[in-house]
Amino acid sequence: MVIKTKLLGSNGVEYIVEYFDANSFDSLPEDKLSQSYGVCFYEDKLVIGFGGMKKGWGLIGGSIEDWETAEEALRREIKEESNMEILSFLPIGYQKVTDKKGGKVFYQLRYVCKVRPFGEFVIDGGDSESGKGITEIKLINPKDYKKYFDWGEIGDRIIERAIKMTK
Repeated sequence: MVIKTKLLGSNGVEYIVEYFDANSFDSLPEDKLSQSYGVCFYEDKLVIGFGGMKKGWGLIGGSIEDWETAEEALRREIKEESNMEILSFLPIGYQKVTDKKGGKVFYQLRYVCKVRPFGEFVIDGGDSESGKGITEIKLINPKDYKKYFDWGEIGDRIIERAIKMTK
């Protein structure tokens, strides 16, 4: 399935976003991978975090650093932001994001993950200086995610696919 939309970034740049279902990310160029996010489930609950640049609720994940793979970034971000470890994960799909003005292309990866807590939630100190860290997590019924965030048709497809993949 392909879903195409436009997005105005916080930097004022307009992006073209194309979402693709995927069972693997092997064909994507590693140097263009920018994000690794998980639709994380602890038992039958969806894990969401509050904070980040938008100061709102969303999925757990973040940027892929130059020195790590997408899977390493996924594990690191989930641990930093939710104090949980990944027990298993599978690709859901990816977003191909194109800067409409400059033509720069990058890819944002989405995984479904089964997780469990290491212990009590600890505020994400990774971005404490910038104030972009996750300050709270919730475990919610996955069908209630739109009470917390609405990412349109692409978000609906990502969550729908994740729910089906956990069964």
